[in-house]
Amino acid sequence: MPNRATINTTDAPEAIGTYSQAVKVNNTVYLSGQIPLVPETMELISASIDEQIEQVFRNLSAVCEEAGGSLQDIVKLNIFLTDLSNFGTVNEVMARYFETPYPARAAIGISELPRGALVEMDGIMVAV
Repeated sequence: MPNRATINTTDAPEAIGTYSQAVKVNNTVYLSGQIPLVPETMELISASIDEQIEQVFRNLSAVCEEAGGSLQDIVKLNIFLTDLSNFGTVNEVMARYFETPYPARAAIGISELPRGALVEMDGIMVAV
């Protein structure tokens, strides 16, 4: 039987629906989608795509740390963008948060995200 735990931290936005910030099963952590909400206010950080991407990485990082890891332990990252022309900006900001080897990744264009966000990311982390 797998060892399962719910991950929750006040350093990332609280869930705005019926989900957990992350679920850890043995040493694998399934990270729920993060949008660029500031944890203290639960409001979008700004309308700037750069700032929104930065906030999403800060939120993911907080959940990873609570689960006993870091962004570097993410093995699969899914990025949802309301405008795929921001793909280059994602790459620029991501390079400030990750080192090689980079995680496997998908970038998906979608029409709308919760609260009017421009970007959302989820992923899978393996905690060592």
